[in-house]
Amino acid sequence: MNIPNKLTIGRVLAIPVFIVVLMLGYNFAAAVIFILAAITDYFDGMLARRCGLVTNFGKIMDPLADKLLVMAAFVCLVELGEVVSWMVIVILSREFIVTGLRIAAAAQGVVIAAELTGKIKTVLQMIAIPALILNNWPFCLIGLPFAEIMLWAAVIMTVISGVEYIAKNKRFFGGKF
Repeated sequence: MNIPNKLTIGRVLAIPVFIVVLMLGYNFAAAVIFILAAITDYFDGMLARRCGLVTNFGKIMDPLADKLLVMAAFVCLVELGEVVSWMVIVILSREFIVTGLRIAAAAQGVVIAAELTGKIKTVLQMIAIPALILNNWPFCLIGLPFAEIMLWAAVIMTVISGVEYIAKNKRFFGGKF
């Protein structure tokens, strides 16, 4: 297994640690774990492309690892009362739809790569989550609702990227759309 794929697996393995730490109330430590896991997303992709280590495993598992990390964080944040559930339902719905599209495409021998809007959505989510975990610190000191702004931006980009994935890949739904 190459280094980018090991980073992806590491991100998946960090999820239960992150959940336990967050749910025990160690917000700063949870934010650090989340940020470190999120950073591996950048490095595994960069290494895979630069070193010619792109694999089908990586193409499928990298976005899946991101989804698992983000879903775990948002579900915990709903449980903690930091995020309203409808926003998370929108985010989770998009993730399941896109994952379903990827599975349907893979069954036909096609790998659907991440689109720019999907990458922007992921970055916004990965910025919003630690900001929410840290209760908007340090932006709360100046009265800027940064965490809420990032959350709204993430939800809006989630919808935009979901519509884009569906429009570009509707042939994988089977039948007319």
